[in-house]
Amino acid sequence: MLKLENFDALKLSLASPETIMSWSHGEVTKPETINYRTLRPERDGLFCERIFG
Repeated sequence: MLKLENFDALKLSLASPETIMSWSHGEVTKPETINYRTLRPERDGLFCERIFG
C-alpha cells in the first residue's frame, strides 16, 4: 500500500466535459420519482439508486 503522509503540493483542476461524460453510466428512462405506496425510488426513474448510487 502506498503511504501519502508527506507531500509538497496538491494540484486541483476542473474536469473537461469529455471526462465528465466518461464518468456517467446510467440513463433515466422513466419520469417517475418515488412509489407512493412503498416510498421507495422507482427503478429507472429520477431517484433510481442503480443509476445515481
